[in-house]
Amino acid sequence: MTEPADDAVPRLRVVTRELPPMDDVLAYTTPYDPLFWSRRGESLAAFGDLLTLRYRGARPGDASVADRWRAIAAAAEIDDPVQLPGTGLVAFGSFVFDPRSERESVLRVPGTIVGRHSGRAWVTRLAFDDTPDEPEPELPPRSPFGPHWSATLGPGRQTAEAYQDAVRRGVEAIDVGEVGKVVLARDITGTIPAGSDLRRLVRSLHEGYPDCWIFAVDGLIGASPETLVTVSGGTVTARVLAGTVARGADADTDAAASLALSESAKDQEEHRFAVQSVLTALRPHTSALAAAEQPFTLKLPNVWHLATDVEGVLSEAASSLDLVGVLHPTAAVAGTPTDAAIEVIRRLEPFDRGRYAGAVGWIGASGDGEWAIALRCAQIDRAEPSSPTAPITAYAGAGIVADSIPESELLETRVKFRPIVDALA
Repeated sequence: MTEPADDAVPRLRVVTRELPPMDDVLAYTTPYDPLFWSRRGESLAAFGDLLTLRYRGARPGDASVADRWRAIAAAAEIDDPVQLPGTGLVAFGSFVFDPRSERESVLRVPGTIVGRHSGRAWVTRLAFDDTPDEPEPELPPRSPFGPHWSATLGPGRQTAEAYQDAVRRGVEAIDVGEVGKVVLARDITGTIPAGSDLRRLVRSLHEGYPDCWIFAVDGLIGASPETLVTVSGGTVTARVLAGTVARGADADTDAAASLALSESAKDQEEHRFAVQSVLTALRPHTSALAAAEQPFTLKLPNVWHLATDVEGVLSEAASSLDLVGVLHPTAAVAGTPTDAAIEVIRRLEPFDRGRYAGAVGWIGASGDGEWAIALRCAQIDRAEPSSPTAPITAYAGAGIVADSIPESELLETRVKFRPIVDALA
């Protein structure tokens, strides 16, 4: 159900119980609308829509979102002896990149969650407190996977030629001092068979990119390499990625690609913008904050990234949603200065990003949570009742700085499309 518009705070009853260890929880979410979150085998899979909060034009840290969640969490009756990340009351969230988007941001509280962390497993049952008493939560039946399927994809509203022109215009905006950096994206669109088991896409990404955040929330499915923010017991961590090069075809060319990235003045400048935007946003909310002086090269199956890890200590009772609100959008997905970069994006991108490059993740009752930037992803919408296919849109972008070359930036987007395109093939 969707939460009513009045100000009444729903009262929830939440019970978590430990289960014997298990290797895979994906089969415990639904084929047509999976709710899933995973990295390095630590996973949450959920089904049932107990409570859905939908917002248009709101940012994650806005009072309408963050304070509403605090009130719901404070009113909940929670029985959680397991006390691991992801146990107890949890909401899955996905937020739009631009508050002017026509798509809604969403926080979804499911009816059942099956999770695993640190070799342990559990099941959580969530209900309204006026629901008749139910027995202790039990592991639900696994839902068999449907047949394999593939997508038909083609150019979107921002074609390859138009994207290169947008990059040129982005460089012009930098040359006249409008922005220091702007991140420009393009889209590819297509269809998938109606009724497809979307967990097939989730599984393909999960197997191919185990070190990324694998997510499925409200039809947005992807494998993001970039942590926006994680909050756990008062500790804040983030990983900043900016600066990208394709992997080499063999060991020698791969090593050369990594070295070239680490020595690239253009990529180092792009990365520096992104790190500074994160540090500036987090400093007012932390008592200690540290980041390495130089980035390291992060190896993924398809690309090398320049990466910097940031860690700090919360100085106030801020939740992970509050921090998402102050961090988003980072220079890694928007540019700098942020407001000016977003105006350039609105001018040069002929589509609504929706939740691409927004925040995706989960939050618990204490405010702890894990949030990634929604990258390497596709939005899959429900098929019309009479249609044999459902629409799908995938996105990829690149950071534009003063010496960006349009052909090189286009190639970077092609490399970044690979995870989702290969998984859809």
